[in-house]
Amino acid sequence: MIRKSLTIKSCSQMDKIIFFGNGSLAEAALEVLEKHFEVVFHARTKEDLAKVCEIKREMPELHGVLASFGVLIKSEVLELFEPEGILNIHPSLLPLYRGASPIESAILAGDNDFSVSIMKLAKAMDAGPVYYQTTLKDLPLDKAVIYMELARAGAEWICENIDNLPTPAPQDEAKATFCGKFDKSMGVLHPETESAEEIFRKIVAFQGFPKAKYAFYGKNCAILAAHRLKAGETAVLPLKCADGQILSIDSLQPDGKKPMDAKSFINGYAKN
Repeated sequence: MIRKSLTIKSCSQMDKIIFFGNGSLAEAALEVLEKHFEVVFHARTKEDLAKVCEIKREMPELHGVLASFGVLIKSEVLELFEPEGILNIHPSLLPLYRGASPIESAILAGDNDFSVSIMKLAKAMDAGPVYYQTTLKDLPLDKAVIYMELARAGAEWICENIDNLPTPAPQDEAKATFCGKFDKSMGVLHPETESAEEIFRKIVAFQGFPKAKYAFYGKNCAILAAHRLKAGETAVLPLKCADGQILSIDSLQPDGKKPMDAKSFINGYAKN
């Protein structure tokens, strides 16, 4: 994917922001933002919000940008950033996939295109009016790449438009869908009832947490990477699914062991 380059301002021209965020979406967004803004403070925890209020009162010209903060921000903090509000980079086409796992939920739902919205943060979860949305097509089904590209697209729009924001549009509440946090029980694979596509998307979506889990040769394993078997290809460690299709397991981590490739796993466990 080719992106146009943005003009980087000199230090004296840079707007100043307070950034709220944790995790891979925040890291990828911040990498772009730091080239165009002076980040005065990076809030990571609930306790940091008191410092945010203190700094914002001292420097009322500061903008607020948020990406995957994971902490409820109360009205008294939001009010300090009026009228533009805190700009929230949310990786979905709002009002779809409000909540904690928008990218993962889109992968599990079978989506092939992935979106990002820039919304004005509101007290209700992901319900604020939207400044901008875009959809990226032809991304590989790789969670790390999807996170990075959506974060960059959102952050680049903010860099280009923060000094001339459009009027945000309200969301259509009737179309809202929600996604929650994952738990470990969701990672267990059931190839006897699930198709190869369903299994593959679980492996991708559950990378990091809760990890896709399956037992090979009586050994419980986290499946770290896999691919769809190609014509004429023989899988080192095959996983036959309910639709008759086979996934080739590329890497995995037996409980209590280090990650390993499929061949190393076969050598260590298949002969036991």
